[in-house]
Amino acid sequence: MDDLYRQMIVERHKHPLHRGELPHVDFEFEDENPFCGDHLHVMVQVDENNIITDAKFDGSGCAISTASADILMEYVIGKPLDVVKGMDKEELLDLMGIEFGPVRLKCALLSLKVLKGAVYGLEEGE
Repeated sequence: MDDLYRQMIVERHKHPLHRGELPHVDFEFEDENPFCGDHLHVMVQVDENNIITDAKFDGSGCAISTASADILMEYVIGKPLDVVKGMDKEELLDLMGIEFGPVRLKCALLSLKVLKGAVYGLEEGE
């Protein structure tokens, strides 16, 4: 089963569905993983009920960080901001489907860290 998930990660890295720019951004944030050089920028659009209507990411990084961002963006579209704010790392890791060692865990979780920075309205440098 791990091989299936590993194949999905490679495919999401090569052909991400949610990489790009949004024409209108309500929330955005960017950050990096200094240990491996991954850099991620997340953009989110919400409607009048604070439901995420679109989410995109851009940046550079390893296969795990790119796949994680793509999977997470897909997952949060249609969800209320409060649900996203309450997400924990286990939810994202469940979506990824495989276990990661300590070094790769930071790559997998960067997208959640950046998404939460966006929806909580954090500014870089805070």
